[in-house]
Amino acid sequence: MAKQEQQLVELLGPTIEAAGFELLGVEFVRAGRHSTLRLYIDHPDGVTVEHCAKVSREVSALMDVEDPIAHEYLLEVSSPGLDRPLFTLEHFTKAIGEKVELKLAIPQDGRRKFKGKLTAIEQDMLVLEIDGKQFRLLMDNVEKANIVPTF
Repeated sequence: MAKQEQQLVELLGPTIEAAGFELLGVEFVRAGRHSTLRLYIDHPDGVTVEHCAKVSREVSALMDVEDPIAHEYLLEVSSPGLDRPLFTLEHFTKAIGEKVELKLAIPQDGRRKFKGKLTAIEQDMLVLEIDGKQFRLLMDNVEKANIVPTF
């Protein structure tokens, strides 16, 4: 997770938890003047549009006071959905046995994108099985990760 995103998790986490939700993760997508701050929240009973609106109001008030992002951005609050993003070691641990899609920051084995079954976590390495072959990927090198939904 990027330094700014980690700082946002630390800033926003307590407010979101106080509202009764879990902050799964933060994505800050820079696109010139049209950046997006995307928050993924969860709740044991699921996440509704009303929940997202409530968290959005709480976070907006905090962001107005703290002002951690100097330029204009769009705030999005979302449920994790079927293609649940994976941000932490705990998220990856819960996903063992699931098919996942990863994008690495630095290429490994000549590629940045991997899609396969997460079979284990060994220290700081994710073990993926892709077409019968095992790949060990450094968790700190993962830029983005999601569960691949199966229907």
